[in-house]
Amino acid sequence: MNSKTKRRMAVVTGIIVIVLIVVLAVVGGSSSAKTVTLAEAASGTYAGSDKTLQVTGNVVENSFSTEGNVLTFDIYDPDGDAAQKLHVIYDGGVSATFGNDVVAICTGKVQPDGTLRASQLVTKCPSKYENASDALTVSKLLGYGEKVLDKPVKVAGTLAAGSLSPAGSNQRFVLQDASGAQSVPVRFDGALSDDVTDGASLVVTGSLSKEGLFTATEVALEG
Repeated sequence: MNSKTKRRMAVVTGIIVIVLIVVLAVVGGSSSAKTVTLAEAASGTYAGSDKTLQVTGNVVENSFSTEGNVLTFDIYDPDGDAAQKLHVIYDGGVSATFGNDVVAICTGKVQPDGTLRASQLVTKCPSKYENASDALTVSKLLGYGEKVLDKPVKVAGTLAAGSLSPAGSNQRFVLQDASGAQSVPVRFDGALSDDVTDGASLVVTGSLSKEGLFTATEVALEG
């Protein structure tokens, strides 16, 4: 290989390297999300822009609804102005850990109307633990019959396999005795941690209706 050919190859190689760097820079710049506060996202600065943002906030109580596979909800900044809210639309499956006041990390683009259309949604909820020493078993709860209807009680049991559903469902999960002989459906629209899974030992606080549905105000892991 003569020197002229070597120079040509060096030039071609250099051009290829430069093109690759430019392509990677463009791809990386367009796919990376800019982390902003909720106030910045709601300010209108990014409305209608093509910039992908990552916004973190807590889900406003009872602000969420689902239609088909589309989840809509509002978030607020617990460390900022609690009255300022950002409306979010997420076209994706709803996690069972989603619920009232859960921390939602939303990645997407702000639409012209100020709504954040999220392409990614990550939820975080710290695990809560509760002592079960003063809690009823599911069998004892049901055995009391009308005596405990609509009265605040604490019940301990395990989460029945395959029963966990997203918030907003009439039945969030089924709580059963360790033997599985007795069970009660539980409604709860609050946030659940990732540790609340099939077979988890739970302590649930709430009340039992005459229809047999236990409406929970708090769900914690037994500990």
